[in-house]
Amino acid sequence: MKLLAFETATEACSVAVWDHGRVLQRFEVAPRRHAELALPWAEALLAEAGIARSQLDAVAVSRGPGAFTGVRLGIALAQGVALALDRPVVAASTLAVLALRAHAGEGAPVLAAIDARMGEVYRAAFAMGADGPVATSDERVGAPDAVELPGTGDAWHGVGTGFGVADGLLAARLGADAARIDATALPHAADLAALAAAAYERGEAVVPERLEPAYLRNDVALTLAQQQARRAAR
Repeated sequence: MKLLAFETATEACSVAVWDHGRVLQRFEVAPRRHAELALPWAEALLAEAGIARSQLDAVAVSRGPGAFTGVRLGIALAQGVALALDRPVVAASTLAVLALRAHAGEGAPVLAAIDARMGEVYRAAFAMGADGPVATSDERVGAPDAVELPGTGDAWHGVGTGFGVADGLLAARLGADAARIDATALPHAADLAALAAAAYERGEAVVPERLEPAYLRNDVALTLAQQQARRAAR
């Protein structure tokens, strides 16, 4: 199968083309430049892969959680391209995409966490399956010291910028139970493409109109005063 994948949910912008297991990607940490880069990269990667837009089977997107504007842009890009080509979309959790960066072995537990700003993290736990991460907890947002670490007895792999929030509080809480922590990891469209290809084969693609973002946080537009008041009330 052939698909085009957009990952714009964090400060990193990446686009990938998947062609029957071969993957081409462009990736750059480029805050506030996602809208400028994503579509030109997509056109360049399709040309490099020798794939016409009409040959695509689906469009993939990271649905969040993540930065509000980045998640919204990714959803808009995926819907726009898919509608123009009359193709389905495959959405994947940004945390699941990030979990694939842990490079943990099959069955290994992974905690993926993204800096959610305001002293909070987006996080979810996964077990690594044959087709990628399998969620073992709900996606949540909250303070690092409120994260519950499942007591499986196995060494955890931690991945994502959430492990750098509050001077590394979450990493400190994992302590000796962590096999490895990568607090600099960001989601990549190449990983999204791999997850989306497997999901497509399982019949999980949907029409573009059914694509929905996962913000987790309702107060995405708090003013500075509101943010300060909320922190003071804790």
